[in-house]
Amino acid sequence: MATWVLSECGIRPLPRAFARPRAGITSNNKPFQPRLIVSYSSRRIDRIPICIASGSRNRDWGLKVSAPLKVASVDESDEKRRVIGGGEFDPSELPPFGLADIRAAIPKHCWVRDPLRSMSYVVRDVIVVLGLAVAAAYFNNWFVWPLYWVAQGTMFWALFVLGHDCGHGSFSNNHKLNSVVGHILHSSILVPYNGWRISHRTHHQNHGHVENDESWHPLPEKVYKNLDDITVKLRFTLPFPMLAYPFYLWNRSPGKKGSHFHPTSDLFSPNEKKDIITSTACWTAMAALLVGLSFVTGPLQVIKLYGVPYLGFVMWLDFVTYLHHHGHEDKLPWYRGKEWSYLRGGLTTIDRDYGWINNVHHDIGTHVIHHLFPQIPHYHLIEATEAAKPVLGKYYREPKESGPVPFHLIGSLIRSMKKDHYVSDTGDILYYQTDPKLFGSSEN
Repeated sequence: MATWVLSECGIRPLPRAFARPRAGITSNNKPFQPRLIVSYSSRRIDRIPICIASGSRNRDWGLKVSAPLKVASVDESDEKRRVIGGGEFDPSELPPFGLADIRAAIPKHCWVRDPLRSMSYVVRDVIVVLGLAVAAAYFNNWFVWPLYWVAQGTMFWALFVLGHDCGHGSFSNNHKLNSVVGHILHSSILVPYNGWRISHRTHHQNHGHVENDESWHPLPEKVYKNLDDITVKLRFTLPFPMLAYPFYLWNRSPGKKGSHFHPTSDLFSPNEKKDIITSTACWTAMAALLVGLSFVTGPLQVIKLYGVPYLGFVMWLDFVTYLHHHGHEDKLPWYRGKEWSYLRGGLTTIDRDYGWINNVHHDIGTHVIHHLFPQIPHYHLIEATEAAKPVLGKYYREPKESGPVPFHLIGSLIRSMKKDHYVSDTGDILYYQTDPKLFGSSEN
């Protein structure tokens, strides 16, 4: 019942006159944009829309930002027959609504991307980052440095979130502006922009899929039980998992191979080679700048001003991204095979409340709607979530309210690390299992 938009098919431009598809995602700016005809295979859930277009001569159909390139659909009649009745809510049940229903509930202005407003957040964050560095260097005492490290690490994380918006195309409608700002922000904190952007697109396209998801996905039982003891301890013993991001950039997760820096990595298609070379070159330039500054100011000063905040940023990134997909009080399903769909996978993500930090890191805690519709700008996510709640019903898990600082989430992290170890190699709807040998736990 919804209209396909350019950022979600990942194709541009759309033809001018086609019939509306009966399922999918609608335009992010105007209610009735040109459409694509969509046909489906006969399978009940595991259906991938096939975009059929004509009159596309001399059009540029280049792939764009990190929005879903393929979205599975669920037949409406099947949905209505499987509406959950009485008894305890089962989050693995097929939801009685579709993406079009959620899309229709979100106000039209929430899809509008304002480049001036987006740039204002960049200017704000850069001023704060520079101001903190100048203040710390000026006072230069051991009372100030720990406060600086915490604050600056958090601001590095805020810069990452804005670059993350560039990668999704939710920063602006201008692809070149997204690319330039994304490269500057991500390179400044040693993230290869295009390498990460593409792998993160894979994450969004396959969220909630046991085998195809890209980051913080469950380990299959066979992979888990073939890990050596050191790897298991490093993956599930804090604080080591909270320092995993740089290693993931170089080597990905257990059971997967490839590097975010190498243009021939399995992560990328051949036509993305130039993008990877560009982002790796920008990353290398930033690393060289830091080395040069260490000769000018001394390595200790660079470590204090940049190195320790960088570690703080890495911990924020791992902490936030992990808790958006794990650690809920109730066990949440993961899917494979015919049971997986884009909608069901997105509904397994979790919103979190970070207290005062919500505004600092641009409301990235409003994660469910972000995962379903990554083209919505961060400054509209809260309003879009509130509008979608009546449709989502029990499939939306209200985040536990935080104090000024989200200390309560540390407990969620610790509990999850103790019990969320792997999933079975069989079955299409799966839940985490606990290794009783790890931490001496017998929890299931």
